[in-house]
This record gives sequence, structure tokens and C-alpha cells, in this order.
Amino acid sequence: MTQHDGAYFPRDRNWHPKLLTPDYKTSVLRSPQKPLISFGNSLSETTGPVFGHNDLGELDSDLIQNYARSGESALGERIIVHGRVLDESGRPVPQVLIEVWQANAGGRYRHKKDGYLAPLDPNFGGCGRALSDDNGYYAFRTIKPGPYPWPNGVNDWRPAHIHFSLFGSGFAQRLITQMYFEGDPHIALCPIVNTIKDPQAIDMLTAKLDMNNTIPMNARAYRFDLVLRGRRSTLFENRLEGN
Repeated sequence: MTQHDGAYFPRDRNWHPKLLTPDYKTSVLRSPQKPLISFGNSLSETTGPVFGHNDLGELDSDLIQNYARSGESALGERIIVHGRVLDESGRPVPQVLIEVWQANAGGRYRHKKDGYLAPLDPNFGGCGRALSDDNGYYAFRTIKPGPYPWPNGVNDWRPAHIHFSLFGSGFAQRLITQMYFEGDPHIALCPIVNTIKDPQAIDMLTAKLDMNNTIPMNARAYRFDLVLRGRRSTLFENRLEGN
């Protein structure tokens, strides 16, 4: 998922959480039972469709409006999430397709198996996508998601978060992560977050309030950069061995 050739920086495997972390109960069943095996990329994984702006709809990056009825909009705290996709040397990575999905302002997903009692917002679908530009820059307009309870412990709650999916030059080149919000007290209490032992790694998953990019009387802004590969890459949950 980088456009530059050459050797990669070594990975710091202590940067990523252990695959088996019993406090996060789902990991007991999901963690591998045998040693991991590394495979080289196949041709279909390194080549594929090239995403372009013509593939995106006008409102794909506007979650406030892209599911709303005419003349209406999603309910909740209006925010802008923006940042850059960078490689391990800080260079921009252009033309990366970024997909996001999230709960609504009450902490509920538009998913038939979501059993949380918070109401659905008829004007909020909870998903969008954008393409990084030549400088690696991307931006979404959305509402700030709410925290929600989940059946891990007796009283465990997920922090407010947005899921990110990044695609490279082929559909098999996909990285997935979660973005949290600065100042959320649930971050320190979350069993999933606590599988990450390096505070700096957690900090890199936490979007910072960016008052310089707010829209007055409209929306606050949060900055979230995504770093591919290297010793201090963004922690991608589907590639804990490194991306």
C-alpha cells in the first residue's frame, strides 16, 4: 500500500497486542492455535482496480446527508474527521480508498443484529467513503458516535469510535482500524484498547480536536493520520503482525 520501492523499516512487534488476551473474551476463540505462516502476495493481491473519483458519489464522504431524506439531516454532534495517509517515511500516499462505518449519536449501528436499546436515526446510515488526494489528504463529515455497552464483562462499554478500512491497488490489500476521540474516559476502561500495551500506540489511534479546521457554528474537527508500515505504523486490527 505504498508507492515507493525499497526495503521496509523493521517492525516492532511489541507495538501490536498479543493475539490471545483473555480479558477481551472474543480473542479466546479468535486467536490462532498454531504458529503463523507468512505468504507472499499473489498477482491478484498486488494488482486490481484503480479507484478514482468517478467511482465515488457526491455525498459518499458526507454521512450527515448521504442517507438523509430530502431537506433533513442526521441527528447528533456534527464533526469533520480529516487527516493524511502517509508511508513509514512520512510521504503522502495518494489514491487510497478509505471507507468508514460507525454507530449513530446514540451508540447504535444500523445492523439487524444490533440489540442495543438506543433508537435508530432514520436519516443516518452510518457508512461512507473517500479517496485520498495527491497529498494523501482525506476528509469526512459525520456525527460523533455514541458509546455503547457490549457483552464482554458485566458492565463493559466501547468508547465512541469510527471504523476505518483502507484499500490499496487491489481488493485483497485491505487494512482495518478504529479511531477514538481525545478525552473519552472509556478509552482507558475498554478491554479491547487495553490489549495494546504501548500508550503511544493508543495515542496514535486517538483523534485530536483540531480547532483550526472547525466550521464556526457548524462542526468541530478532529485530526486522524493513518501511517502505513514501519516501526510506528497505525495499529491495524486485521494485520496485527504488521501491514
